[in-house]
Order: sequence, then structure tokens, then C-alpha cells
Amino acid sequence: MKLAAIDIGSNAVRLQITRVLEYEKLITFKKLEYVRFPLRLGHDVFSTGRISKYNEVRFFKLMSAYKNLIDLYEIDAFYGCATSAMRESENGQIIVDKTHEELGLDIQIISGDEEAEMINKVILQGLDNGHYIHIDVGGGSTELNIYESHQKVYSHSFKIGSVRTLEGRDMPEAWQEMRDWIAKYAFKKGEKITAVGTGGNINKLYELSNTTLKSRKMSLDTLIKTQDILKNLTLDDRLNKLQLNPDRADVIIPASDIYVAVMQSAKAKNIIVPDVGLKDGINYHMYQTHYPASDKVFVKN
Repeated sequence: MKLAAIDIGSNAVRLQITRVLEYEKLITFKKLEYVRFPLRLGHDVFSTGRISKYNEVRFFKLMSAYKNLIDLYEIDAFYGCATSAMRESENGQIIVDKTHEELGLDIQIISGDEEAEMINKVILQGLDNGHYIHIDVGGGSTELNIYESHQKVYSHSFKIGSVRTLEGRDMPEAWQEMRDWIAKYAFKKGEKITAVGTGGNINKLYELSNTTLKSRKMSLDTLIKTQDILKNLTLDDRLNKLQLNPDRADVIIPASDIYVAVMQSAKAKNIIVPDVGLKDGINYHMYQTHYPASDKVFVKN
């Protein structure tokens, strides 16, 4: 079985094509193709409230290219979703409808809660019965989930994201709302809390930290030290010395501010970086849709 997932974010648009391998009680998702294009729809939407004609044309070119790859791989199931930028754009639904009419790609504009639930499907696979706060930082929004005893107990989406913050479109009220929410829901008497971080920026921060733990765990102190190194570099240095992609080099610092702020508010001393994201959640959602009664255990490859 082959699956195709498109994740239309505020900073980048991703396509992943996956083969599902089944053996006894295990299912493994083997990546066949992965393409990430830095379209940055959030730059338009958070500044003007709509996607520009220029980026609309580029979006259709990109969707056409993705459609060709999907057809060539002869996939069995497809799911495409758009998050913060598209759902806040005045012309987002019009563009999505046009994509369906002209290319046959059915894209869903999902809510922050739906986005969090998608990622939740794969995050839970790697957690034990401890106390966790899951932080997913996108370009336009941050989703927080609280897990206790292997169950998600609280969840909320906040209008704070790497691109939104970079553009100066984040509001102080949103930051305070997030801190208040953490204070209300993240603390459980007598139990420490561990953060779980998803999103391209936390994966890059983990890589830059040179942390070698097999558990993919990084301390808050290490995260702050890595952040300080980045803040002391110019954008040119981040582009040329660290060889970060242009669309990563400018947003990685505002993204790190969000991860650090959440961890400090929740008093989390460590963060696990499992290298999964919305695209993996989409794949798992598609598999469950086709095999709703399956009791097989998911393994990411």
C-alpha cells in the first residue's frame, strides 16, 4: 500500500510518499519520496490577510509538480491538509477549491485542534505513562498537548508561530494566553514534566546542539546554549557557516524562543525530539481510515 501526504504550512509545503510494510503485528512506514518547498504563504497572510496573486501562481505550479509525482508513484490513498496560513487567508478556500477543480487534489483546511490530533496519533506511539507537554511549532501557530498515563488530556492551539513572530504579527495577548494555559493545565503535583518537540526547527536545533543521546533528548540548558550561539551569528553566518536553508535561517531563532518559553513556563528540564511531524500523522490517519480495526503497532522508518 502506498500513501501520499501533502502538508501545506505557513513556511513550507511538504509532500511525502510512503509505502506501508506489514509484518505480523508491526506496520512500518517506509519513506519513498520527500519534497519540501519553502513557499512561505504566511508572509502574505500575516501581513495582508490573503495569499498574493504571485504566491497563488507559485502554489499551483507546486501542486502540479506534486500531482505528477503522486500519479507516477500510483498511490493508493491521498490526504492533503492546509494549516494556519491557509485557514486565516481571505482567499484560502477559493484557492483550495480551485486546486480540486483543476488538479483533482482534495485539500482540507484543518483547525489547530485537528492539526494537533493528527500529530498526536504518532507522538503517543513513543511515550510511556509519564507526564509530557507536546510542543508543535509551525509557521503560524503553536499546538500544545498535555499527556498523562499515555492519554492526551488537554490540548490547545495558539496564534504564535515562527513566521508570524518573525513578521512581528504575534500579539502579547497570545503569549499571555499560552502562559496562563500552561499554568492551569501543565502542572501535576509531585510529578516532573518532560517536553516533546515537533517541527522542522526543533529538529534542526537538536542537530546543531550535537547531542548524541540515542533517546533524542536535549536539556533545556543545551537548547538555550544552542539558541545563544545562533543569536550571536548574523543571518549571513547562519546561511553560509552553518549552511542553513534561507527559509530556516531566519525563523529558527523565533521558533527557539517559543520552545524555550513553553519549557520554562511548564518547568520542563528536558525535551524529546522524535523526528515526526504532521506528514507522519497524516500517513497514520490514512492507514487507520483504511484499516479502522487494525491492532498493529506503528513503527516509523
